[in-house]
Amino acid sequence: MNIALSGYGKMGKEIEAIALQRGHTIVLKTGRANAASITAEDFRKADVVIEFSTPDTVTANIRKCLEAQVPVVVGTTGWYDTFETIAEECLQKDGALFHATNFSLGVNLFMKVNSYLAELMNKYDSYDVEMEEIHHIHKLDKPSGTAITLARQVIEHIDRKKNWSISDRHPETLFIKDLREGEVPGTHIIKYTSEIDDIEIMHKAHNRKGFALGAVIAAEYIIGKKGIFTMQDLMTS
Repeated sequence: MNIALSGYGKMGKEIEAIALQRGHTIVLKTGRANAASITAEDFRKADVVIEFSTPDTVTANIRKCLEAQVPVVVGTTGWYDTFETIAEECLQKDGALFHATNFSLGVNLFMKVNSYLAELMNKYDSYDVEMEEIHHIHKLDKPSGTAITLARQVIEHIDRKKNWSISDRHPETLFIKDLREGEVPGTHIIKYTSEIDDIEIMHKAHNRKGFALGAVIAAEYIIGKKGIFTMQDLMTS
C-alpha cells in the first residue's frame, strides 16, 4: 500500500516506522517546509493519506484528498467545528474519510468502559465527576480531542451534567483539568467522588506507538471503501 503522510512531526515519524514494518511504502511526506506547495495531484500518488498535521491546515488537506479521490485517515484534532461541512463534501464527492480523536486501540476500549461506567453512575447523584488530561507541551489544542470525546460520553449518560469546561466548576458542568507537561504522550482520568469513596478509571499511554499503529490499521481498513468511518466501525468489523 502506498501511503502519503500529511504532517511529518513526531506522530508522522512513528506512523512511518510502523507502516514500513507492515510492508507499506511511504510515497509522500508533507511538513512545514513543503505543505503549502502540496496539491491534490500530489496526493494522487498514494493509495491513502494519513493526516496528522495541525488544526489550522487539516481541513484544507482533507479537501485536497477528496478532490484527488484518495481515502484519508484523519488523526488531527481541533477541527471538529467544521466536521459537518467536511462530511457533507465527502459524501457529495463519493470520498472516503476515517476520523478519530484517538486511534489507540487501548483508548477506544477505555472509551467503552467510560461510557458504561457513566451509564451506571447516572442514578447515584451523591457522586460528582471530573476529568483530568495530561499531554506534552507541544500539543496545540486544549483540551485534547480525546478528552472532549470522553466528556461527551459522560454528559450523554449523566443527566446532572449539561456541558464541559476547562474553567467552570458549576454543578451542572463537567470540569476538565487540562495539563501540559514535558513529553507526556497522553493520560486521561475520569474520577467519581463522594463523601464515602472515590471511583477512578485511567488510560495512560507509554508512547505514541499505539496511536500510530491504530492509524495504519485504519488506513488498511479504508482502502476500497466509500463514506465516513470511525474506530467503532473498525473495532466491530
